[in-house]
Amino acid sequence: MAALSICTPEKNTIFNTGIAYGKLRDMAASRKITVEVPAELLEKAQQASGAGITQTIRTGLQLVAASRAYARLRQLRGKVHFSRSLAELKSDR
Repeated sequence: MAALSICTPEKNTIFNTGIAYGKLRDMAASRKITVEVPAELLEKAQQASGAGITQTIRTGLQLVAASRAYARLRQLRGKVHFSRSLAELKSDR
């Protein structure tokens, strides 16, 4: 099974923006923790991320931290009005 790349900037702009807004400002201070996770869950997460254990856990925590930004974006669905139409945006390529 091929590993999926979670952070492909050109394909996942909203995803990456959510992660950026979910990150804590000062990531320099780290804590070493011990966490028990089911082996099957960790394996699936690593296959999805294509990364090692530490980076997979960090990515998961970033997604949880970004969940508030995602919720706020979902609340805006259908409420944002643009000054240019979809046809104008497509013709500008």
